[in-house]
Amino acid sequence: MTVTISRPTTSAGRSAPSLPRLVLAPAGSAPALLDGAWWPRSRDLRAELPALAAVLDPLRGRIIRITVNPDRWPVVPRKVPVAGHVVKVDRFRAEQDPHELLLLSYHLGRWNLLVVPRLRIPQGPRG
Repeated sequence: MTVTISRPTTSAGRSAPSLPRLVLAPAGSAPALLDGAWWPRSRDLRAELPALAAVLDPLRGRIIRITVNPDRWPVVPRKVPVAGHVVKVDRFRAEQDPHELLLLSYHLGRWNLLVVPRLRIPQGPRG
């Protein structure tokens, strides 16, 4: 299982670019309904998808397309740049679970990630 949770720091102590928070089923495991889970830091797909695809490209084969249900995302870009290539992003409202991200790659074909939404903790009165 691959887990990326923390935000690394550079040698100067500054935060490095964010790595996606991700859990993947082990390579070669039995087929399942979900191939992993992803915890995006925001609902901004323009910011989140390039980092996710850049991590998955070397692990699962070059990502060529990502599909989302637009009900959960305020803006869905048509394309996102990823490590020297462009990934097409499609929207499917009725056909796709709003809590999943579908990825297509050259090597593994189709696989699904559960999207775990960011929790919003209400700020109560201080006192």
